[in-house]
Amino acid sequence: MDALEGVRVLDIATVIAGPWGAGILADFGAEVIKVEMPGRGDSFRAMGPLKDGVSIRWPSMGRNKKSITLDFHYEEGKKLFLELVSKSDVIIENFRTGTLEKWGLGMDVLRKANPDIIVTHVTGYGQTGPYAHLAGLGTPLQAFSGMTYMTGYPDRPPVSPPFALADYIAGLNAVIGTMMALYHRDSMKGKPQEVDVSLYEGIFRMEEAMIAQYDLFGTVRERSPMPSGASCPIGTFETKDSRYAIIVCSTNPVFEHLCDAMQRPDWLPKYAKAKDRLADPKPIMDAVTAWVASMTYDELKKCCDKSGVPVSSIYSMKDIFEDPQYAARNDIVEVPCEEFGSVKMPAVFPVLSETPGKIKWAGPKLGSYNNEIYGNLLGKTEEELAALQKNGII
Repeated sequence: MDALEGVRVLDIATVIAGPWGAGILADFGAEVIKVEMPGRGDSFRAMGPLKDGVSIRWPSMGRNKKSITLDFHYEEGKKLFLELVSKSDVIIENFRTGTLEKWGLGMDVLRKANPDIIVTHVTGYGQTGPYAHLAGLGTPLQAFSGMTYMTGYPDRPPVSPPFALADYIAGLNAVIGTMMALYHRDSMKGKPQEVDVSLYEGIFRMEEAMIAQYDLFGTVRERSPMPSGASCPIGTFETKDSRYAIIVCSTNPVFEHLCDAMQRPDWLPKYAKAKDRLADPKPIMDAVTAWVASMTYDELKKCCDKSGVPVSSIYSMKDIFEDPQYAARNDIVEVPCEEFGSVKMPAVFPVLSETPGKIKWAGPKLGSYNNEIYGNLLGKTEEELAALQKNGII
């Protein structure tokens, strides 16, 4: 049995955040019906990188989902959608706030079709507030969250992450919110809920230290390539063989382990406490920089591992593909797909001991499940399906 067997989700979202969250539910056995516009489908299908004009990201984003086509702009399309709603548990959508209402598919209409439906909204700014109706995409919302301001070097422009971090974090929060709403409805016999996820608040929720800093000290956290003011030593250090290693002593015991690795017992007890190290970080940082520079990365890694000091080189994707830890955990899996024969993608995560998730198929062709969903689930005849297709409704 799959963890989410019996849960049916309508994924009417587009691009990344909402669909990725729906994909996690699909990984663990929910029946996720991906509802797409006839003829063009989700915009993500055309997003690069491309191989022979086909997105290499779609097989992973669309995995385990059942693609159907449906145009909400037609009254008959809305009627079909509400039939699907009546047989589903969850809707995940990420249209601009108010769009469903504009289409005549507001919460009152959805609740009439299915009083138990859970609706998870994923938008740029959330369902309320003066910005609620504005368009929102991940990279601008990362800037809005305060994260971009703090990222990079102080003498250079701020830096955005190299992938859509805000979208993926929002997707995770969509999963968390959806699962809590399902638990509350089904196990606690509570009312079905709406889940309100914005792109910026998932990142903002992580900025606890910076919020308290500004509140209590009036201090604005400025750009730094590493977290500052919390740990020492902390940073990126270059080894003798020109590799970069990250070392962070975020607790006092870890610093003691570093003293052991560096054979610097003289640092104790003078620097035993974090407040003492942070009061005078330069001598420690200079010494660690010189120590790391005196060794190859392999020598450093061996020394740190022996003493219990967390360390890692900065991995490229090539490093990840070649690393035995990734291999042992089966973190990269090869999945057959029609477009490329097969493609590698991240494995299912998290790992459950009793009901592990699985990848049953790669992202399907647009509308490839029309017959199954409309025919088997909704009971439409072949003649009805042919008419719906002819009229551009599916």
